[in-house]
Amino acid sequence: MDAEITNLLKAWSAGDPAALEQLSRQVYDELRRMARRHMKGERRDNTLQTTALVHEVYLRLVDVTKVEWQQRAQFFAIAAQMMRRILVDAARERASHKRGGGAVHVNLDETAVICPERHRSVVALDDALAAFAEVAPRQAKVVELRYFGGLQEEEIVEVLKISPRTVRRDWDFARAWLARELSP
Repeated sequence: MDAEITNLLKAWSAGDPAALEQLSRQVYDELRRMARRHMKGERRDNTLQTTALVHEVYLRLVDVTKVEWQQRAQFFAIAAQMMRRILVDAARERASHKRGGGAVHVNLDETAVICPERHRSVVALDDALAAFAEVAPRQAKVVELRYFGGLQEEEIVEVLKISPRTVRRDWDFARAWLARELSP
């Protein structure tokens, strides 16, 4: 299936509109799983729903024209980055309407790998990750791909073109740095 998605991505890049339709069917369930994982920690009264998040990401992906699609992992990495942006923008929008309230919580899949508390604000995580990217851009990308994209170690190796050992070291370093930044 990975090879099929990669072939569809390349055909879409080459301008084949039928490839985009087939690709949409192939990746929709995975995008929904990614979105559902992110939406678990959202407030009940959140107006952004899983399906809406997937559709917003899809609309943004269709508009992407300056990417030469190479592989499945690259596609999902970009989709994860878009989901992160959408969720952070929505959280900031809500927070701007309610002073002191409206913090969006995100459930960290990795059972408290980044911080000891299970829930943290998406905005706080985004701010910490942005600050971390200034210090360690590759390690921040590993966090983004693993947490927001749900990519496995092997997929991160493919996307970033680094060794599995480097991915593990980057993840450990990122967890320690972010735990310090996000601790109360």
